[in-house]
Parts: sequence; C-alpha cells; structure tokens
Amino acid sequence: MYIEKLSLKNYRNYEELFVQFENKVNVILGENAQGKTNVMESIYVLAMAKSHRTSNDKELIRWDHEYAKIEGRVQKQHGSLPLELIISKKGKKAKCNHIEQQRLSQYVGNMNVVMFAPEDLNIVKGSPQVRRRFIDMEIGQVSSIYLHDMSQYQKILQQRNHYLKMLQIKKQSDQTMLEILTEQFIQMAVKIVKRRFEFLKLLEKWAMPIHQGISRGLETLEITYKPSVEVLEEQDLSKMIASFEEKFAKVRTREIERGTTMFGPHRDDLLFFVNGRDVQTFGSQGQQRTTALSVKLAEIELIYNEIGEYPILLLDDVLSELDDYRQSHLLNTIQGKVQTFVTTTSVEGIDHQTLKEAATFFVESGQMKPVN
Repeated sequence: MYIEKLSLKNYRNYEELFVQFENKVNVILGENAQGKTNVMESIYVLAMAKSHRTSNDKELIRWDHEYAKIEGRVQKQHGSLPLELIISKKGKKAKCNHIEQQRLSQYVGNMNVVMFAPEDLNIVKGSPQVRRRFIDMEIGQVSSIYLHDMSQYQKILQQRNHYLKMLQIKKQSDQTMLEILTEQFIQMAVKIVKRRFEFLKLLEKWAMPIHQGISRGLETLEITYKPSVEVLEEQDLSKMIASFEEKFAKVRTREIERGTTMFGPHRDDLLFFVNGRDVQTFGSQGQQRTTALSVKLAEIELIYNEIGEYPILLLDDVLSELDDYRQSHLLNTIQGKVQTFVTTTSVEGIDHQTLKEAATFFVESGQMKPVN
C-alpha cells in the first residue's frame, strides 16, 4: 500500500497543505522546526487516529483554530481508499471511503504504518510504559478486536481503581462490587495477555534473522513478554483466569490499602535479550540500536504477513542516529518494496542508490514543495 495524496488544514504549523507522493522513497528536507516531523506525524495520525508524539490531541490543532483536518488517499491492492480525520476540541471524527466510522477501532487498520524515530530507541532502554504503548499500537493496527478489548479494559480498570479508592477512604465498605469488577477485569486482562504473547512470538520470529543479519551473525535476539501475573504463554484462558483469581485474592487487602489495581496488562513489560543478556541493562548503545532497528524492520514483515500488504514506513530523523552500516542495512531492506518517508536536514554523507532515486521535497515555515 502507499499514500498517494495528503492534505492538511490547520494542522500544527500548516494552515493548508496539499501534496502528492510517489510509491517509492520520499525524502523531506529542511532545517529543524520548519514542519518536517509534522508532515510525518500527520501521516501517522491519519493511520492510527493518535499521535506518536503527544497524548493531547489539542496540540495537533493550529494555534487559535477550532479544528484540524487530515485527508489522504491510500492505494491498496483492491483499489483506492479515501481517509479523513477531523480533530476538534470535542473529539475526533473519522471517515473511511466518505463514511463516518462509529468507533475509532473500526477506522484504525485501513492504512498501516511503521514509524521509526529517535525516541523509538526508547523501546529498548525506556520505561515499561513506552514498551506497552508500542505493543498496543502495533497489535491494534492488525486487530480491531484487540483495540476494542483494550478500550473495555481501560474502562473497567478506571472503575475498579475508583472503587478501590472509595474503599481506601472508607466511603464504601461493601466488597461485593469489587468482586464483580475484579471478575470483569480478569476476563478482559487474560484476552489481552494472550494476544500480546502471540504477537511477540511472531515479532521475535521476524526480528531474529534480521538482527543476525545486521550483527553479521554474531548476535541472537530474543524477545520475552513479562506479565505482572505469573502466567505462561502455553496456558489456555481458563488456567490464566485461575492464576489471575489467585493473585487478586492474595493482594486484595494491599490493593484496598493503596487504592489502586496493582497487577494486570497495564503493569506488564517486555524484555530484549542479545546472546542471553538483557540489552536494556547490559547492552552497548550499538546493541540497543541494532535491537530497535531489528524490531522495526520485523514489524514491516509481520504486518505484511498478517494483511498481505506492506505498510508505509516513516523514518523521522533517524538516519543520522545510525552508523553507515546500519543505514545501508535499513535502506537495502526497504528498497523497492515499501513506500518510505525520510526526514533529514541533509542527505549529504548518505551514499545509497535508494536515496538517489527518491522523490525530494523541501519544507520551510509550514510550506512544502517538491524539489525538481
């Protein structure tokens, strides 16, 4: 798949923008703070209905305006698909093929993207929250059921936390309601944990050979899911439910004392091991970068395997973060099969055929023009 047209209205520093892209590498050049990353972000937001940079949608709306609008036309195997997203202070409206979608979980997945930005190096060395967000965003692209389950889980988690708070400050004393909420919570939690196990097993399958290639066969990558409740990947749902019930029965008093849900998918993590050692703790910066790059390239293959089409790749200011060898490996991998967007202040020093054949655009003060 590839994005053929993009138009922005009142988005970040863009008053209006209309641009056509080619199904190859598109390089977006410009100095810092001119709007290169905003274009990348807008493509990501059009696909995912949320930003990778902020959780506050209001930041996406141009200063002193009521709404922002992103429109795009995506070419897929089965034809052309118009997408539209309007972001206002009241919320978001999404249209697919000119039809308004009732739920964002129905909309996400019509266009698939893989974003690789400098902050994605934090997948390896950042907080568990960063890794959980990564898992949820990527599974959500290929499974609307997972997105719906996550949404339900968050609602029940909020209700349960609120009720625990009430018990903590003695505004409630009846624990029957807590039992009901705990049961609902566990039902959703095990579905999410099961799906995350499956996804990470697939991700590891694709990432291992890529990592071996980048490390010239010297390193083996393993990806391990670390649930906060002791469950195993091979367990069926009923055994997982039993483990969760046992855990929550044990910690009930502590949870009431603290007024919060102490275990569940919102507290889980994943670990990366290179040659059996935890990369986050013991890996060199080079190993951490190779791991992050391998995971991102694996995502491309995983999405292709799940939906039968390659996603769009967004490389936001990341080439300068990689050495020549890793740059070449990345550009060789995508050559000729993935529509790719690259932002950079300069292509000097990057000697690769892919970039020589790229379509180039120049961005300055919220204006974007093709370079002939």
